[in-house]
Amino acid sequence: MKISSKILLTGVGSYLPENKCSNEDLSKYVDTSDEWISKRSGIKFRHFISDKQTTSDMAVNASIKAIKVSMIKKEDIDLIIVATTTPDNTFPSTATIVQKKLGIKAASFDIQAVCAGFVFALSVAKSMMIDNNYKNCLVIGADAMSKLLNWNDRTTSVLFGDGAGAVILQKRNNLNNNLDDWGILSNVIHSDGNFYDLLKTDGGVSTNQQTGFIEMEGKEVFKHAVDKLCLSFKEALQLSNKKINEIDWLVPHQANQRILKAVADRIKINSEKVISTVKFHGNTSAASIPLALDYGFLSNKIKNGQLVGFQAIGGGLSWGASVIRFGKPKNI
Repeated sequence: MKISSKILLTGVGSYLPENKCSNEDLSKYVDTSDEWISKRSGIKFRHFISDKQTTSDMAVNASIKAIKVSMIKKEDIDLIIVATTTPDNTFPSTATIVQKKLGIKAASFDIQAVCAGFVFALSVAKSMMIDNNYKNCLVIGADAMSKLLNWNDRTTSVLFGDGAGAVILQKRNNLNNNLDDWGILSNVIHSDGNFYDLLKTDGGVSTNQQTGFIEMEGKEVFKHAVDKLCLSFKEALQLSNKKINEIDWLVPHQANQRILKAVADRIKINSEKVISTVKFHGNTSAASIPLALDYGFLSNKIKNGQLVGFQAIGGGLSWGASVIRFGKPKNI
């Protein structure tokens, strides 16, 4: 008889650079104000990496914390997936650099789905762990979005920050079906390239040998974000055989407080169940969900055994959602 397996999320960690920039700080060199930014986004602060830091540095810091929480040895990790839009180099992958800095041996690669990257990485990781012999996967969302900002464009430059978050996924045999309701219960990912020009950079390696700056059609992105986040999360709930009132915590991509509120209202979840950290660090792209997850964990909100939902949307457009049972049973 074939024994089924479950993918458990057993550790989480995050990192924000020391350089903290308030709205007032930003207004000294960008034509903006605290009132203007706060009213439109809910953002009060963001963090920027130093000239000596890279995306992999942030990723390693978050990973070390996640490994400690999961109580595994770093040498047990056999798969590393980094979701990032701002790699250290065009190649090799940032994941291989993280692997080197951690001093471990593991299959390592990057994926890129911008702000939806972490949800996409979870889906890829789960599939690879179920279909292959990987037992402990390090999934990281890390981005230095400050490197893609045009400081003359106040509509986008005020929204983004740098950061990293990481989780540990562990494969466990589901003996006697005792893990049926644990771990990653559902993943949903979607893309539609017809909307690629709503959120993009004006450069690329094969286009002009430049990274480019972020360009965004804010009103259109807002409309698509609310619609697609709600639909994908309802799909994830259906696949996991859960109802919205069973969700203990919703951990959405931290893009804009107005989007978070609009989504919560539409899917009819109590706003007190929504983890919101956008005020503290702005939009950190692929890092935002694990950053918010770690915030919820460290603040003793998200507890072992609780049902948690993820949802995100990013350039592509790409979007997705997940439902997980956080942690693991005490007897494992």
